[in-house]
Amino acid sequence: MSQNSHFIVEKSGQRLDLYLASQLDLEGLTRSRIQQLIRAEMVLVNETPRKAKYLLLAGDRLTVTIPPQTPSELVGEPVAFVTLYEDDELIVLAKPPGVVVHPASGHSSATLVHGLLYHCGGLSGINGELRPGIVHRLDKDTSGVMVVAKSDFAHQSLADQFKRREVKKIYQALVDGKPTMQSGRVDLPIGRHPVHRKKMAIREDGREAVTNWRVLERFAQGLTLLELGLETGRTHQIRVHMATLSCPVVGDSVYGRKNSRYLEMGITRQYLHAHTLAFRHPRTGEDLQFTAPLWPDMLYTLELLRQEGGA
Repeated sequence: MSQNSHFIVEKSGQRLDLYLASQLDLEGLTRSRIQQLIRAEMVLVNETPRKAKYLLLAGDRLTVTIPPQTPSELVGEPVAFVTLYEDDELIVLAKPPGVVVHPASGHSSATLVHGLLYHCGGLSGINGELRPGIVHRLDKDTSGVMVVAKSDFAHQSLADQFKRREVKKIYQALVDGKPTMQSGRVDLPIGRHPVHRKKMAIREDGREAVTNWRVLERFAQGLTLLELGLETGRTHQIRVHMATLSCPVVGDSVYGRKNSRYLEMGITRQYLHAHTLAFRHPRTGEDLQFTAPLWPDMLYTLELLRQEGGA
């Protein structure tokens, strides 16, 4: 059954979509979802449909009709992941390498979403049927910590924290190269590659992308273990930025180097790991921080490198 919400505007000059996004009764809806409702003429101002940018007047009467969510047709199935924390609002997990986060072309089953539906039974519906609960994602071959929303309230809160850059994201990566300094900052915009549409590239007209890095350990083989802090969250950001520094992520088949020794060291995927994630709990406001230990394959390679001696 559809849900109707009614509002009386107290102050003139506010955009329709921004006003609705600010209302507590609608806090479980994203701004994009509100704009969808406006385009579908499910938002009426004085009984008349208006555009998202319409400027409201004091005394305007708003009626918002929110249709019921379409139940997901995805069927949960067992998919391996490690639960780090869970409550009624969210689940924090360690994603294994090799697992795709949500269904897409060529990946219609055995995704993390399938595993979460099997584990939880239900997730936030804000992102639609194919991406329920997904607030952010990791590449298929990147391991590490993720947070997933179980309620629409949590989804909206977490999405806002990511948008305002209030979420702390720390990665670790083994790179093929020797940084000349112990730490640094890469501030280079990233956009879609002009020729290879599945790749990203440094572009003047790209979106702001900032990565802070510091050396954790150097190895004699010319490999280096880095800690990386993200100020932004662009697609393939770390992989593109490290390749630009001539220190591509080890095992990265898209932006990295081919090395005959990789297989000898047990390297069969990109060695990028989401190590730490910190955010505020959507409901309680408590500061939370979670760490996912390095995946066993990465630990194995690091131990081999240490046995051969440091730089």
